[in-house]
Amino acid sequence: MSAIDRSVPKIIITSADGSKTVEISKLVQTMSYFEDLFSPMITVHMVVVSTGISNQQSIYQSLPIRGGERVKITVPANSESNIDLERNDLFVQSVSNYMSGPEREVFNLMLVTREAISNETSRVGKRYSKESKISDNVKKIIKEELETDKKVNVDETMNPYGFLGNMKKPFTILTWLASKSVPLGAEKSPGGTGGYFFYETKDGYNFRSIDGLASSEPFSEKYYYRPGTINTTDTDKDYNILEYKTTLNNDLIKNLERGAYCSQRMYFNPLDFTFTPQSKGLFSQNTYVDKTEFTGKPLEFTMPPVDGKGKSLGDLPSRLITGIVDIGTTELNKQESTTDQNADQMLIHSQAMMRYNVMFTSKVEMTIPLNTNLTAGTLIQCVFPQITTKKTKEADDELAGLYMIKELVHFYNVDASYTKLKLVKDTFGKKN
Repeated sequence: MSAIDRSVPKIIITSADGSKTVEISKLVQTMSYFEDLFSPMITVHMVVVSTGISNQQSIYQSLPIRGGERVKITVPANSESNIDLERNDLFVQSVSNYMSGPEREVFNLMLVTREAISNETSRVGKRYSKESKISDNVKKIIKEELETDKKVNVDETMNPYGFLGNMKKPFTILTWLASKSVPLGAEKSPGGTGGYFFYETKDGYNFRSIDGLASSEPFSEKYYYRPGTINTTDTDKDYNILEYKTTLNNDLIKNLERGAYCSQRMYFNPLDFTFTPQSKGLFSQNTYVDKTEFTGKPLEFTMPPVDGKGKSLGDLPSRLITGIVDIGTTELNKQESTTDQNADQMLIHSQAMMRYNVMFTSKVEMTIPLNTNLTAGTLIQCVFPQITTKKTKEADDELAGLYMIKELVHFYNVDASYTKLKLVKDTFGKKN
C-alpha cells in the first residue's frame, strides 16, 4: 500500500440481455465503493467519460445502458498485506447527470447488489414461531427470501421472538429485528446488552450485536497520525493517518433528548388496558454499565454529574418512551435459566435505544492509504499525538484507542486511490 496508490480496477459491464460485454476500466474517472453499518447493501458510484466503443456510438447508446446491466469489478491487490477486492456481480440501479458533446459523453452510474433488487420484489408473509430464536429466523429470511449464496455472519440471540411478516420487505424485517435482539452471551441480565446492526460488507451479510462488535479483535495494525514524532517503533507509512477531523464530541443535550443516560418507559397493555407502573418504568444506564462492552473506558467514569448530592445524568430520566406491549407475539417464560428466558421487550427497547445512542458519542472522519482488508464494523486502533510544545510528542490517551468503522469508502480515480473512514466511539480513553 501507499498513500498514492494507482491500482486500476478492472470493470466489465454486460448489457441487460447479455448480448454485449464491454470493459470500461479506462473510461471510469472515479469510483467509490461504500459500506455502512446502517446499510443492508453495498453500493458503488462511478463517473464514466466515454468517446464511444463501436460504430461511432457511445456506450450509453450502443450497449445501451438503461438500468439492470450487470457489472463485474475486480480491484487488484496493491501489496502483499492487502487483498483483491472482487465483488459478486453488481447491477446498474440508475444513470444520472448525463451530458454529451460532439466527441464524448459523461454520466454517473449507481450500482447495487442483486439482493437489493430482490428485496424490492420479495415480501415476507409467513409466521415465525415464538419458540424460534431471532438469529435462526434471520438466517432463514436471508437465505429464503433474498435467495443469496453469500456468507452470513450472525451473532446468536438469546431471545425467541414470534412475529408475522405482514408482507414487508426482507431488509425492513431484518432491520426491525435488529432492534429487538439480545445476544446469547447476555447471561448477567435479560435485555442487558440489546442492540444489533444488520449490514453488508465485502465478506457477506452481518447480523451483529453492538457489544459483540465492541469486544471483537481489532485490526492487526495500529494507525498513527504523525504531524511530528510520536514515541513508537512503528514506522510503516502504510498505516499513517493522512488527515482526520472530529465531527462530534459528546453532544450532551442530544444525548439527553434521546434518553441515552436515563429514560422513563410507559407501555400500554392492550389485553388488560393497563400502563407500565411508574416505579417499574424507570430505565437507567447506571444499571447496565457493568453489563455493556465499551470500546473505551466504562461509562461510569465519564458520566457527567448533576449536582453534589451523588446523582448523575444516569439517575434522572430525560426522555419518555411510549409503546404497546407485544402481547400475542412474544411472551415471557418463567424459567430459572436466564439464557433460556425471553427478554422483556420493554427493557430491550429502552436498553437498545441507549446502546445505539451511546455508541455514537464520538465521531471521527479520517483518510488513510487504500486498505481493502477493512470492513464496516471492524475495530481499529488509532494513535493521535498530544498537543504540546515538546519536540517529542506522546500519544493522547483520551483521544486514542479503539474506534469502530461506521462507514467505509474505497475511492479510486485516475491519479490516486485511498480509503475514507467514518469512525465512532462510545466512551473516551483507552480500554483497560
